[in-house]
Amino acid sequence: MRRRGVTVLLGALLTALLSIGVLGAPIPYVVLGPGPTVNTLGKENGKEVIQITGRETSTSAGQLRLTTVGVQPSVKLRSAIQGWFSDDEAVVPRELVYPPGESREEVEERNAEDFKTSQTSAETAALRELGYPVQVVVKTVAADGPAAGVLKPGDVLTSVDGQPVPVAVRLTELIRAKPAGTALEIGYTRGGVAATAKVTSREQDNRPRIGVEIEQQQPHPFTLNIDLEDIGGPSAGLMFALGIVDKLTPEDLTGGKIIAGTGTIDDSGQVGPIGGIAQKLVGAKDAGAVAFLVPAANCAEAVRNPQPGLPLLRVGSLDEALTALEALRAGGQPARC
Repeated sequence: MRRRGVTVLLGALLTALLSIGVLGAPIPYVVLGPGPTVNTLGKENGKEVIQITGRETSTSAGQLRLTTVGVQPSVKLRSAIQGWFSDDEAVVPRELVYPPGESREEVEERNAEDFKTSQTSAETAALRELGYPVQVVVKTVAADGPAAGVLKPGDVLTSVDGQPVPVAVRLTELIRAKPAGTALEIGYTRGGVAATAKVTSREQDNRPRIGVEIEQQQPHPFTLNIDLEDIGGPSAGLMFALGIVDKLTPEDLTGGKIIAGTGTIDDSGQVGPIGGIAQKLVGAKDAGAVAFLVPAANCAEAVRNPQPGLPLLRVGSLDEALTALEALRAGGQPARC
């Protein structure tokens, strides 16, 4: 009996030790949770997030808070089990956050680049909304290209076959929409004088081109800078754009409320989908938000992960976001998810 008791005791101890080892072993998953939120109208680390000089700005009684997702990159089974049973966290395969063949540092570097791009697009979209149009300007003309002798550096390109060119990417889209060898009517201004010219596209690198290098300009009589560190990815674009509009217009877009949201934004003001919407909703709720701006493409997922008392406002563009905020201020019913 004594020998049997010792055997049982040793077996139980061995099982416990194995269990501890298994629970403490790393697994190929990451845990996503609510990350910090930041008021784009306020200060972070003692500095204004949106900095404007050379023009008077307005102040807001409320907040426009961008939302983020926290990532736990090294996960052990114990943490994963806790995450699976948590209402606020999600456990996802590691490869969805850190693709095979890319180091954690490379992913973080790309996220930092995307964050910078989102700031530039937010600025472009917001200033277009405020009446500062983009100019697509010819930087160089290839000496042996289709536009040689027709277009010149400094020309502002305005249309292709009558279709307007509001941003640089639209010029590329319009040229590539027709096969190489197509005679395109290019609208432009030179020295303030409008004109048109025929340029026949030519295939280069398997794509139709007209042989010009362009740059995007947006003249405005003040300086604008976004200063925010330790956040990556493109999903803050919408909230940055709204913050810029709020600071450069007399009306308080928030109506004195805390509004949170997320969404990528392009130069044309279109709002795109993001990841981690469920975790961002939790972060917004914890920050005291009374409404959440949701990219239209994320609405279905947001509806499946609601936070009590946090209305989901559907937005597909900067214009729609501004309309939603206007309705919220007026006590109306903005478009919901």
